[in-house]
Amino acid sequence: MVSGLEKDHNTIGVALIGTGFGQKVHIPGFQAHPRTKVVAVYHRDINQAKTIATSYKIPHACDNITDILALPEVQAVSIATPPFLHYEMAKAVLEAGKHLLLEKPTALNASEAKELYQLAHKKGVIATLDFEFRFVPGWQLFAELLASGYVGKIRLIRIDWLGSSRADASRPWNWYYSLEKGGGALGSLGSHAFDYIYWLFGPVRRLSAYFSTAIPTRIEPASNEVKPVETDDNCLLTLELADGTPCQVTISAVVHASRTHWVEVYGDRGTLIVGSENQKDYIHGFRVWGSQAGKPLAEIEIPNRLIFPKNYTDGRISAFIRVVNQWVQGMDSQQEIVPSLREGVYSQLLMDLSHESHRKSSWVDVPDLEGFLRG
Repeated sequence: MVSGLEKDHNTIGVALIGTGFGQKVHIPGFQAHPRTKVVAVYHRDINQAKTIATSYKIPHACDNITDILALPEVQAVSIATPPFLHYEMAKAVLEAGKHLLLEKPTALNASEAKELYQLAHKKGVIATLDFEFRFVPGWQLFAELLASGYVGKIRLIRIDWLGSSRADASRPWNWYYSLEKGGGALGSLGSHAFDYIYWLFGPVRRLSAYFSTAIPTRIEPASNEVKPVETDDNCLLTLELADGTPCQVTISAVVHASRTHWVEVYGDRGTLIVGSENQKDYIHGFRVWGSQAGKPLAEIEIPNRLIFPKNYTDGRISAFIRVVNQWVQGMDSQQEIVPSLREGVYSQLLMDLSHESHRKSSWVDVPDLEGFLRG
């Protein structure tokens, strides 16, 4: 918890690379945390960089990552750019010996992600992924109840993540609709889902995936031309976990659903559900329900010790501050934290294998993570 940190520790100077999501979530999150200060911002347009720096009272504005990494007050870097830029940028940050906070998905493929993981180890820096569901109160309670054996032996897992962020066919074409740039619903939402499946239920033995594109073309604003959508906006995934448990995952970015994000776990002793109906904010609004021994499903109150100490209009800031807190604790202790790039590699590996499964129309085996990292 942030409130448990001492404010008289040394402040960590953070540089921000990526100013879309970065302005919405990263800058307010870092400015709210007692141990971090945004000291530099990068934008490829120097005038934009200067405007953002002035708006948020950030000392340095750069249009060159080399310049940012050369600043002595920059000890850590946060990257919130589109996926196709992650690998080169993260590699430069790690080579410079700076601590790294990286947005998901980790990279464009698992080989790139593995290389970044190995480089972070070699350089002895603390690297983390913004897998914020691990830090959301309802999800933390859900994890505690699962670990306590509330449902007994798990027999079935069902996950629905249904959103409307791309449902408007007039929304213009951008990198999200390009396969080579790492776009699509799987990268945006599935990267999170694969991480929390690993966190809550353990590794996957094999998987089967089917993708579809509901809106096949969009208008590219600069040229006003119709461009094809190359990426998925619906993903249907079937996983067999390492312990044999079946897990069904449905992801969509183009539907108007009342139950936006729902995880149901059925065991031989009971049922546990975490879910939210908040379409506008995918962090706030999660509640937990449970039932045992044939009793009716009932809501389980989230204890105060797990509640966010402060809520923000954008719930992602509340969760992001906890991610930053974990990152800072790792820097203080110089011990690898969870999630690290290791978890980022696994999420990326499952994404790669899902694409392979879709292409082949067949089940695909998932290698052991440790073996993959050593290979």
